[in-house]
Amino acid sequence: MSAISKVYVDSINSEKLTETAITAVLKELDPHSSYIPKKEAERANEALKGSFEGIGIQFQMLEDTLVVIQTVSGCPAEKVGVLPGDRIISVNDEVIAGVKKQNSDIIKLLRGPKDSEVTVNIKRASEKELLMFKIIRDKIPIYSIDAHYMLQNDIAYIKINNFGATTLDEYKKAMSELKRKGMKHLILGLQGNGGGYLQAAIGLADEFLERDKLLLYTEGRKDPKNTFFSSAIGNFEKGKLVVLVDEYSASASEIVSGAIQDWDRGIIVGRRTFGKGLVQRQIPLVDGSVLRLTSARYYTPTGRCIQKPYKGIDYEKDISERYKHGEMQHVDSIQFPDSLRYKTLVLNRVVYGGGGIMPDVFVPVDTASLTRYHRSLINRGVINKTKIQYMDKNREKIQAAYPKFQGFKTSYAVSEEMLQLLKNKAEAEKIDFDEQQYESSLPLLRLQLKALIAADLWGSNEYYQIIDEENDLLQKAVEILQSENAYSDILK
Repeated sequence: MSAISKVYVDSINSEKLTETAITAVLKELDPHSSYIPKKEAERANEALKGSFEGIGIQFQMLEDTLVVIQTVSGCPAEKVGVLPGDRIISVNDEVIAGVKKQNSDIIKLLRGPKDSEVTVNIKRASEKELLMFKIIRDKIPIYSIDAHYMLQNDIAYIKINNFGATTLDEYKKAMSELKRKGMKHLILGLQGNGGGYLQAAIGLADEFLERDKLLLYTEGRKDPKNTFFSSAIGNFEKGKLVVLVDEYSASASEIVSGAIQDWDRGIIVGRRTFGKGLVQRQIPLVDGSVLRLTSARYYTPTGRCIQKPYKGIDYEKDISERYKHGEMQHVDSIQFPDSLRYKTLVLNRVVYGGGGIMPDVFVPVDTASLTRYHRSLINRGVINKTKIQYMDKNREKIQAAYPKFQGFKTSYAVSEEMLQLLKNKAEAEKIDFDEQQYESSLPLLRLQLKALIAADLWGSNEYYQIIDEENDLLQKAVEILQSENAYSDILK
């Protein structure tokens, strides 16, 4: 860099060249060591830290206008009266509607230091004039738990989306509430959970295992072997436990499911997990940028390394290759060499290492309703746009008819008017209508629209109580727990 800056014929962007060089070096190491520029570092850590400073809204850009999808409960925007469906026209006198602003630029305008003020002008469907709100920014929580609710009788469900600084506290709070409702058995949802903090995973696994059980160990070239054991206190050491995983469950999710499987503490249901058994150390650089550098591998209690190979294969396309080879539909298509064969620590069941956690009960991907037409609706945001427009006109009517969620869940049905609006919006997006594919996807479309309305009126917990009716892994877990001998037969 010194030679280039002194000798090179044209002017150069030293910062860009340096970042390019760092990124190129890290690519020679492994797929998970990474460089995060200063401007992205804070955003990248928000989900793990569990908060950021702003006004507390979830939004979507609809036809160049910011539409509020949901306000965060108890946060500044909700306190001043901002509602789902509101259109934000300007922020601090800067017009953001109809000017094709990037989401990142709008986020910069809305976020700011705690206790600072931001003024927003809002267009609400029920009001003729713009509404002005002065909002005092505050710390906005980012939750690790998407949903926690009772399923049937004494079975509870907790869905965790990542492992961050607040995950364990959120889990304990959810468990306390569910136990008061009569919970005896737990389904833990780690589908799509890509991981997070190692300590959060260790803390969660500790909740399920009795004292002095090895949870995992880590070891690297410069990192000596480090072992982690369960403590004396866990809030769910008894009772049936089922953990849901899929091909996107990675890292910290695999630590938890691996420990539970190795100690025969519960049943793993779903599909083979991602296969990330590497520990990253975060190293801050002098300009505020960050290196996430792989420092060790982790091993489950039986000694399994679940990191899939990253040399000699196209690592990024591994999941799509699994689909091609039939692994997502047929368990028999998954082959493990004997060298990766291990025995669990209590019941001596066979488990495998070398590429993710293989579930005890395999559930194939259900592709019947996932048509090309449905995929196009998702990719172009048509389903969400339909919900927004429909709620603009029908919010008060639905709220009056269904003041409580339970009545909505039991009785509400998506209307033909809403489905026609969906088709019209699809046509406007130049999505070719296919009657056969539409009919195949119709039950799922109805469910997704109903779930989005529930999220709009109540929140994330209610959204999942609707959408989980089509969660094959969850339904399989409930079936196992309700069948008299199914759980004990699997754990033999």
